[in-house]
Amino acid sequence: MDRFEKSWLLANAASGSNSPATLEDLKACLDESGITVQKLISFPDDALPTPADLRADDIPLIVIYTGDGTLNAALRQLSGWTGAVLVLPGGTKNLLSKRLHGDYLHRDIIEVVAAGGAVRRRVQVIAGPSGLAYAGLLAGPGTQWGSVREAMREGDIAAIASGMAEAIAKSTSETLVRAVSPPLGSRQGYPLIDMTPGEHGIQINGYSATTPGELAQQGWALLRREFREGPHDRLGIVDEVTLENVDGSPVEVLLDGEACEAAPRPTFRVALSEVDLLATHHG
Repeated sequence: MDRFEKSWLLANAASGSNSPATLEDLKACLDESGITVQKLISFPDDALPTPADLRADDIPLIVIYTGDGTLNAALRQLSGWTGAVLVLPGGTKNLLSKRLHGDYLHRDIIEVVAAGGAVRRRVQVIAGPSGLAYAGLLAGPGTQWGSVREAMREGDIAAIASGMAEAIAKSTSETLVRAVSPPLGSRQGYPLIDMTPGEHGIQINGYSATTPGELAQQGWALLRREFREGPHDRLGIVDEVTLENVDGSPVEVLLDGEACEAAPRPTFRVALSEVDLLATHHG
């Protein structure tokens, strides 16, 4: 049973749930629960903490309150650390937090942790050429909608317009992605393949848009990070899968919402997280 008296808090002001008032409430909640916040790290203004940083101050717990992309970068930086990480719902979708804590809010989660009711877990993730995906991975030309979403977040009107034109063109092109090993779903491929890690392996779905109406539905769903609402084929659960673009071009990938370097025929497999995560709910 782990009990923690001090911690560092990592937040990202650009993430979905983060505001000065919310951060103050979160810090007060931790302090009142007996988990004193000795340092607030505001990314990207402050550097992400390293295991050496945490060891130097004898910090046993880091609390991360960010979106999926910053969370992924922070966990990658912490790889090999022997302390514990508390992931709180600080982004838009909070997929990893939901795996660890269900739909509970940060106050409820902290209350359980402070009482010693959390357990350490190395959770299943997806390992690929560009690193580990904790929340999920998208592959194919449809990932271009991710750049539109970022332009919307930054309020860049010109980038939104050009990005939407490119996203529509790519989503309707002949450059489609498919699962080849094992061979799953349509041999003609999909504009987008979604992979989500879980207890039983990697859940794979293929998303298609064959009419203008479906294309609009899929694009809007992606912009809201609700792509699972779009028309799709459920391809199954695997421990390992290799993807390829039908035309042989490199496969574009969004790993936890962030663009990665495209690669030909990338292979993705089940792996374990490289740091202990606190869980308070049976996901």
